[in-house]
Amino acid sequence: MLTPLDLLTANDTPGQHPPSYYAATARWQTAYPPLDGSSQADVVVVGGGYTGLSAALHLAESGLNVVLLEANRVGWGASGRNGGQVGSGQRVEQDVLEERHGKSHAKLLWELAEDSKALVKHLIEKHQIACDYTPGILHADHREAYVEDSRDYVEHLRLTYGYDQIRFVDGDEIGDLVGSPKYFGGSLDMGSGHLHPLNYALGLARAAEKAGAKIFEETKVTEIAENGDGTVTVSTDRGNVRARHLALACNGYLGKLEAETAAHVMPINNFIVATEPFSEEDAKALIRDNVAVADSKFVINYFRLSADRRLLFGGGENYGYRFPDDIKSFVRRPMLEIFPQLKDAKIDYGWGGTLAITPKRMPYFARLKPNILTATGYSGHGVAMATLGGQLMAEAITGTAGRFDVFERLNIPAFPGGDKLRFPLLVLAMTWFSLRDRLGI
Repeated sequence: MLTPLDLLTANDTPGQHPPSYYAATARWQTAYPPLDGSSQADVVVVGGGYTGLSAALHLAESGLNVVLLEANRVGWGASGRNGGQVGSGQRVEQDVLEERHGKSHAKLLWELAEDSKALVKHLIEKHQIACDYTPGILHADHREAYVEDSRDYVEHLRLTYGYDQIRFVDGDEIGDLVGSPKYFGGSLDMGSGHLHPLNYALGLARAAEKAGAKIFEETKVTEIAENGDGTVTVSTDRGNVRARHLALACNGYLGKLEAETAAHVMPINNFIVATEPFSEEDAKALIRDNVAVADSKFVINYFRLSADRRLLFGGGENYGYRFPDDIKSFVRRPMLEIFPQLKDAKIDYGWGGTLAITPKRMPYFARLKPNILTATGYSGHGVAMATLGGQLMAEAITGTAGRFDVFERLNIPAFPGGDKLRFPLLVLAMTWFSLRDRLGI
């Protein structure tokens, strides 16, 4: 069995954002100090991605003394590396959630997903976060057999959930919207959108700091200990924080810091490239209306245009812990399957990142102890949902747990064998689904 590496150091230089397009176009560089010595707080937050930053922001706004600890840099993990898509709904479609959990619970999950998008837009506006938010996500069917399902699902959202910002796209129109011969139809959701993920994370950090949260970077948590007086002590190699509450927000980079959470999530890697900039005409020939695109493959392709008209293309997942030696070549293959006309296009950036999935592809929210909460496992649907997750942890800590409970009641199962067998089982499953994509099963 493969031994997991420390994903905080295995593929990247500690303390530095990876050499991505996002890092190259970041609005500002963080310079928060490491924790040094002992400190006390009402709440200690572990993790400086969307979940942790949102939790810190909302807790500080409620008047609590908040300390946030980040092992590397704010937005260093998936929050600063992802595809930037702010999607509707959950990672799992509503009809599946209705079957799993009943219509009333599924409706609550839909409403929370709508809340998550509204929260992102609200925070961008309130805190004047310059992150290039642009409306629109096109869901593209790579099999003709999927097109009628897309039509039916659009109608289901419109009739059952009253969601009128989505419409069906037929085969003729999708050829106009995306300059690729690979798609047969789909849906266009103008209530969704896309943004520069690292600049969004950096904006959340500034807002949290302004609200009074204390942020410490390059501060890796090594141990969590419960104290006899109902407090918790979070230790690092240079100091510790004693707090009344702990919010765990580590997602794919949790490692073995907390065993119960680790048993419920699987870290997987994903990769993105950024091409050279295109002319306005050439960019429109790829994606006519500057919407983001996500296709129907299980090993999904997702892509969009940047503010300077580069194609940002994400594709290919691997299930080891090391990134490929040549990420640009690794992602070029699926990119050329979708856009063969880009065979001579230069790729300027290629980077990878680690996200966390759960067995049911829904987030894992839990009270590990009365004063220890965790929120993780967004399964590739985390820009809006992780932002909401942080807010929900803040609500639960301050005494209003109803929305947090909607997710906790999902009872997400652990991976069989916990964190010991999850990896080989996932490799088998993902190999099968990847084969299905290739064979068109």
